[in-house]
Formats: sequence, structure tokens, C-alpha cells
Amino acid sequence: MSLIQLSLLWLFGFAGGIAVGSGFVAFITVLDILPRLLQMTKSQQYLRWYEFAIVFGVVVFTLVDFFDWMAYGFVWFNLLIGLFMGLFVGMLAGALTEVVNVIPILSRRLKMQRYLFLLILAMAIGKTIGSLCQWIFLE
Repeated sequence: MSLIQLSLLWLFGFAGGIAVGSGFVAFITVLDILPRLLQMTKSQQYLRWYEFAIVFGVVVFTLVDFFDWMAYGFVWFNLLIGLFMGLFVGMLAGALTEVVNVIPILSRRLKMQRYLFLLILAMAIGKTIGSLCQWIFLE
């Protein structure tokens, strides 16, 4: 690979990373995801820990993806990491639905206000089963 091709590859990769990172920050900032998550969990005193967890997670898993790291043989460690990743995605999705009021609007449109608990439970169980199927059968 020539120096020009390598420079262009680096430039486009860096520009793509800046675009994705900016979109992620805009998503969290504009929709007030983190403040709403803190409010829902009543853990405002741990704001710095949440910020650190987000930044640490983004940096570590960018490096994991970039260098194609694999963790073989550490089943319990992988389960623990998967659990924390699932908790993060679930809490982020919960905060997002709270911010944009997806569930109340969906329950009104489907005329399911009386069954709102069952609707949320069905969504959570479906997400869990879908994630487990992907994790077990497609990996």
C-alpha cells in the first residue's frame, strides 16, 4: 500500500470516527439521555461514574474492534462482560423510551393502557430471548 493510499485510509477512518462519535454525543446530549437515566435510577451522586463508564466503554470496545481482540477460554469473564453490556444497552434503551415517550404513545395507539405492564414485560422478554438466541446460535 502506498503512502498516499495509507494517508487517505487514515483520513477517511478518522473522519468516519469523528462523525460517529459526534452523532453518539449528540444523541446522548440532545435527548438528555444521561440526566434522565440518573433521574430514573435516583443516582445523581454517581454522575462521574456514569460518564467514566461511557467513555471507558467506548474507548475499550473501539480498541477491541479495531485490533480484533478475542477472549478465548474465559467463559465467566465473557458472561460478566455480556451482562454489563446488556445492562448498559437496556438502561440506555429505557432512558431513550422515557425521553421520547414511546411506550405511552404505543399503548394508547394499540388501546392497551390497561395492559401496559404486560406490554413492557413482553418487550423485555422478547429482547432477552432475541439476544440469547443471537448470542447462543449465531456466535
